[in-house]
Amino acid sequence: MSCSKIFSGNLPELTENIIKYFQNDYSTLYSCILVNRFWCRLAIPLLWENPFSIPTRNYNFIEIYLHNLNVNLHTLEIEINFCIRCFDGILELILQNPNFIRNIKNLKLFILRTNNDNNMLIINRVLQVINLHQNLKNILLSLHSNKEFLFYQSLLSSKDSNCSNTLNTITFYRVDFKGIINLDKTIEQLNVLESVHIIYCRFLNISFIQQILNLIKPFKLKSLFINATSEIDESLLLLLQKSGGYLKNFSVNRLGSERFKLNGLQNLGQILPSKLEYLDLTLCIEASDFEVFLKNSQGTFIKKLLIRDLNQKNNNDIILPYIKKYIMKEKRVRYLNFRNLYNELFDFSDEVKEFKLYNIKVQKYNDLHFDIYQFMQKLD
Repeated sequence: MSCSKIFSGNLPELTENIIKYFQNDYSTLYSCILVNRFWCRLAIPLLWENPFSIPTRNYNFIEIYLHNLNVNLHTLEIEINFCIRCFDGILELILQNPNFIRNIKNLKLFILRTNNDNNMLIINRVLQVINLHQNLKNILLSLHSNKEFLFYQSLLSSKDSNCSNTLNTITFYRVDFKGIINLDKTIEQLNVLESVHIIYCRFLNISFIQQILNLIKPFKLKSLFINATSEIDESLLLLLQKSGGYLKNFSVNRLGSERFKLNGLQNLGQILPSKLEYLDLTLCIEASDFEVFLKNSQGTFIKKLLIRDLNQKNNNDIILPYIKKYIMKEKRVRYLNFRNLYNELFDFSDEVKEFKLYNIKVQKYNDLHFDIYQFMQKLD
């Protein structure tokens, strides 16, 4: 009796758990599709979670899918992690049907991993797809060589791609800017650019920043995330000045530059815009520098503020009074996290209640901290 109910779909939760047990048993999942419509609806999503991992390595279904797809498709997402070898074939199939590309409203390509042998081949294919689409609005670049960057730089400058009239968002993620030139000329040609996001890129020094300072138009830097690999110096403050009030998200994580750490935190408070969505400071904090920073930034309201002190000499009694004086009593933030090497503010219920009296919600660090990959996918 129980078996008949499972096959008929009368016990949906139990049936779903049984099907999930066969998640990596592809032959069984194919058999489940043939049982009935109910089993088919449960099995198909499991087969499509990662179709390229199926041992048959038969990707003919992609060609069939593309040939029969509605040309008025709103969004097509292709995410490639390990199977780069088949990615070139997928793009080639797409390129064979130019009308298909032009009619897609949102084309999203996520290339998570490549190797040196395939990098340029994949980049060439991607450039061809973008040129066909003629409506590129958002691009995320994560590049590790000047050669790769030059290919995309030529795309952004090309009249054939129409990027100058369509591209409104650029995200640079872990890009090595060493030796990159003419970036200012490329950005000047992008007539509708509204958002630039720089996330954990290397060599954000005076050579890079001078190119940004050369821009005649405003530099609409919305997000800046830096760490020790960014190799910044005091010229970072000039970059922040150039971005003006456009900056919304700013993260400083474990800076290795002694030249910046001497005066950078103090001067930073004077340059921050009047409003920030997100400020994350992970530093070895000196109490005197921190107080000057808080004094200088009193004109800034911060929606989410995270402070992580890496100084072994500090405890809550040293830094927390400054936070209460310049942040809590001034009601300058909406959500707050403060932690040091030993504990975090959220662990102290009395402190949490005190901040709540000032309409400041103390949260756990992990609840406020951005997951960088999710953050980038939501950027616009």
